[in-house]
Amino acid sequence: MSAGGGPGPVRVRQRLGQYRIEQRLDRGGFATVYRAYDTVEGIRVALKIPHAHLVTMGALRDFRKEVRLTASLDHPNILPIKTAGMVDGHFVIVHPLGLGNLATRLERRMPLAAAVALFDPMIEALAHAHRHGVIHCDVKPENFILFRDGQVRLADFGIARFAQHTLTGSGSGTVGYVSPDQALGKPTTRSDVFSLGLVLWQLLTGSVPAWPFDWPPVGASRLRGRVHPDLFGFFERLLKVDDRRRFADAEKVRLAWRRLRPKVLNAPARRPRSSATVRWKSARFRAFVRSPSPLRPFRPCPSCRGPIHEAMRFCPWCDKDFRKLRVETSLPARCPRCERGVKLDWVYCAWCHGKAIGPLTERTYTDVNYESGCRNERCGRRELLPFSRYCPWCRTRVRRTFSWSKRGRRCGGCGWGIAGEFWDHCAWCGKDLRG
Repeated sequence: MSAGGGPGPVRVRQRLGQYRIEQRLDRGGFATVYRAYDTVEGIRVALKIPHAHLVTMGALRDFRKEVRLTASLDHPNILPIKTAGMVDGHFVIVHPLGLGNLATRLERRMPLAAAVALFDPMIEALAHAHRHGVIHCDVKPENFILFRDGQVRLADFGIARFAQHTLTGSGSGTVGYVSPDQALGKPTTRSDVFSLGLVLWQLLTGSVPAWPFDWPPVGASRLRGRVHPDLFGFFERLLKVDDRRRFADAEKVRLAWRRLRPKVLNAPARRPRSSATVRWKSARFRAFVRSPSPLRPFRPCPSCRGPIHEAMRFCPWCDKDFRKLRVETSLPARCPRCERGVKLDWVYCAWCHGKAIGPLTERTYTDVNYESGCRNERCGRRELLPFSRYCPWCRTRVRRTFSWSKRGRRCGGCGWGIAGEFWDHCAWCGKDLRG
C-alpha cells in the first residue's frame, strides 16, 4: 500500500472500525500511538498505526512478524498484543493501555527505593525474551510501559530478531541508548544488555552515560553512600564497551541481580554526615598513608576514596572486590587481564597469573621494594614485589605469607600481614576484621 493511494491521516475523534480515536500519545520513527475507546469491549486501548509511507508489502510482513513474535513471548512484563490487522485501510496493532511510559515518568524525580523496585520487572522482561532467542534491539525508556498496579511491561519488538539468525545492517535502535557494537551493525543479546544498563543507570541518577562511556559514568557521585558498593560493579559489567566483557545476555543479568538485590535493598539508609565525621574519616586515611608501609604509592578507591594499592584484592575500607582495578599506577604498563600496573620486563602479571606480557625490554630494574622469595629453584629471577601473588618470570604461585610490618597483625583467614589498627577488611582475602 503506497502513501499516495492509501487512506488519509488518522485524526482525533475519528472512528476506525470499533475504535474511537481519543488522543495521540506518541509518534516514533515507525508508527504513531493513539489512545482509543473500544466500543465493543467498553475499554480504552492503545492503537499503534504505522506511518502511511511505510506501509508497503514488506513493511506489513515486518509488522505481522512483530505480532507473531510478541504473541510468543507470554510474560507478565512484556506488553501483549490484543489484536492486529487492517481496519478501514489502516494496519492497526492494539495493545492494553498503560498510564504512560518510563521516559515520561523520568521527567519527575523518583525516590531511590521506587527506582530500584523497577529493576526486577525490567530485567525479567528482557531475560524472558533472550531465553526465547529474541533480541529486542531498541531497549529505551519509551518502550517500558507503566500500569496502575505498578506493573512494568516491555513493548515494541518491531525491530527484534531471532538470536540464532545472522543480523546485518545498522540503523536499528535509538540514538543515546545504542551499544557501540550495535552502532557498528552487530546487535546481539549483549547489545540489549548495554542498552538496559543505560536505562537502569538513568533510573537511579537521572543521567544517561554517553560516548566514550568512561567509568564511572556521570551521576555516580549521587549514588555514593546511598547504595551498596557492589552495585557499581554490577553496572560496570553492564556498561562494558568491550561486549566480550559484558553480561552475555539478560538471563545472566537476572541471576546477578538476584544475588545483588538483597544487599541493595538492605543497604543502610543514607544519613547526613556531620563535618566532624568527614574530618575523622579523612584523618584516618591520612594517618594510614603516613604510617610505615611496604607498599607505595596509594591511590583512592573508586568506591569509597580510601587509600588502596594495586596489589590489594579488596578495599580494606569498603570491601570492594578488585578483580579488575584500573587506578592510576606508577608502573610503566598495565596487565590486559586485571588492569593493574606491570613492569616492562615481566613475562607474566605478578597479580593475576595473566598471560605473557613480555619481555618487552632489556632494561633491568633496581627497585628498592623488590623482595626475594620465588620458591622455584629453576627460576633465574628471585625478586618479588611485596604482596605479589605470582612470580612474574616463572608464574610460580607465592606460598609465603607477606608481613605488613615486623610486629604487625596477620589476617586470620589468609595469614598475610594487615594494618589492623586501620583496616575494616583484609585487603587480600576480604575477611571482616571488625569482629
